[in-house]
Amino acid sequence: MKILWMTSLRPIGASRENDKIQNLFINSVQNIDKNIKFSLTQFDDSGVRNYLKKKKINSFFKNYKKKFLPKGKKYSNKIMLINALNQYLNNNFSYLVYSTADIVIPANIFDEMVKVNKFHKKKEYCALVYPNILVKNGKIKSLSAPHYGIDIFIFKLNRTSVKKLINSIKYWDQYDWGINDNFYVSICDLLNLPIYNLYKRTSILKFENDFKTINESRNWQISSWNLNKKYFLNFLKKNNLTSFYAHGSYYYLLLKILRIRDLNFKLTTTYLKFYSLLPFRIIVKIFK
Repeated sequence: MKILWMTSLRPIGASRENDKIQNLFINSVQNIDKNIKFSLTQFDDSGVRNYLKKKKINSFFKNYKKKFLPKGKKYSNKIMLINALNQYLNNNFSYLVYSTADIVIPANIFDEMVKVNKFHKKKEYCALVYPNILVKNGKIKSLSAPHYGIDIFIFKLNRTSVKKLINSIKYWDQYDWGINDNFYVSICDLLNLPIYNLYKRTSILKFENDFKTINESRNWQISSWNLNKKYFLNFLKKNNLTSFYAHGSYYYLLLKILRIRDLNFKLTTTYLKFYSLLPFRIIVKIFK
């Protein structure tokens, strides 16, 4: 089992809290007893190369200079994905993982993947974990508290699907914050992949980043998300996918990943809590 793990690290030394969170993430992946290699695309992020050497991290490392991005942009998940897909094709990997670098991965996650693979006998599929266990201000929130964000996708793909994905993202752009989970759920539709939520089999801790220190305000996030939504709508149209992936918010995404086989009491509670807010949000939107 060879695993390619795609992510990107924030600058080292800009925020002590973010450095701590990223280090927890890297340590958790290194503690998984599998053949894992990182696909790391960075964007002139200070201190990262030295950190990789210090931690002896097995990785494909590419630095994409910020001057080649549109003015004012800091990074691009599309560029990360293109690099990872080419690495996946050229090195005979079994799984492609996309994740953020602010989570802690359980050591048993690929043991659970093997169980899914044996039981369902699917040659290709996507596994994810929703919801994460959110850690905010050093404290764990409710284990069934609904929140936005799917922070890990694990794809088992053959070469034909990877090539199809590479061709499809010619019509996609993405810069800075937002739309990633919408995009990756839509990819399951594009490639006709079964989806498995591993929530009842394992759990992932999600840490809230220190956004203030790195100048990523809520207004900046909203502006970034809205621009990426336009790029995403173009991708959906060109690939004959429903625009609900962009317009339907998380109410649509969570329905798309819902499978009866994946439910347990906690996950059912999460869905009930989340959708109980829908009537209120509709009323607010109507009178806004």
